[in-house]
Amino acid sequence: MATTATLAKAEEDRAAVTHAARIEHVSKSFGGPAGSQLVLDDISLDVAPGEFVTLLGASGCGKSTLLNLVAGLDRPSAGSIETPGGRPALMFQEHALFPWLTAGKNIELALRLRGVPKAERRPEAERLLELVRLGGSYRKRVHELSGGMRQRVALARALAQDSDLLLMDEPFAALDAITRDVLHDELTRIWRETKLSVLFVTHNVREAVRLAERVVLLSSRPGRIAREWTIGIPQPRRIEDAAVAELSVEITEELRGEIRRHGQH
Repeated sequence: MATTATLAKAEEDRAAVTHAARIEHVSKSFGGPAGSQLVLDDISLDVAPGEFVTLLGASGCGKSTLLNLVAGLDRPSAGSIETPGGRPALMFQEHALFPWLTAGKNIELALRLRGVPKAERRPEAERLLELVRLGGSYRKRVHELSGGMRQRVALARALAQDSDLLLMDEPFAALDAITRDVLHDELTRIWRETKLSVLFVTHNVREAVRLAERVVLLSSRPGRIAREWTIGIPQPRRIEDAAVAELSVEITEELRGEIRRHGQH
């Protein structure tokens, strides 16, 4: 068991961290028969501890590529990426749950890979299901869950990785508007309760403004940081709030301008 001194030292170490992720002059190219294609060009971005940042841009601008680089699933062609808290947790657009496992066992798998002792896995899985408001669903199979419930289990599984940084790649894109709005509320609540840092990819402008403290717009290929907005609208926000709608219009115009400049439709 950790001593008081050990816990105090860990708290001091966390307080000393100035960023959850640091992306410095990162570029990424992919090779092909027609030659090398530059997808990301000289991206520099910090995510502060406890900050919620959304990456916004047109389809194909390199948002998911950048997220994969931060996750450590690929390496940049140039530049460097630091995640001082260790390997980030990653949540995809598709829930990617194992259908032969229950909701609870899907979460326990992440706990086992993290090295959590067997006796502690079920209580922790049940705690995480409660956190995402799926208490009592431990024994439910994937086919018994709605799309929104599956994404909640996927979120609980990501949280089971116990990372300080959560990467989310358009996790609500396939959901209907009402379910997506409910999960926006839930994600905001969980983020505020856990004090996680979140880097969230989307092409939905209102979703970006609804959720984030900061919105980062990427240009079309090659992806470069075109502009950033600090969102001063108090949480909790609604997607239909006048302030959210007003800022969304401004960001949408900027996004359209980027698409026009790069000749995309």
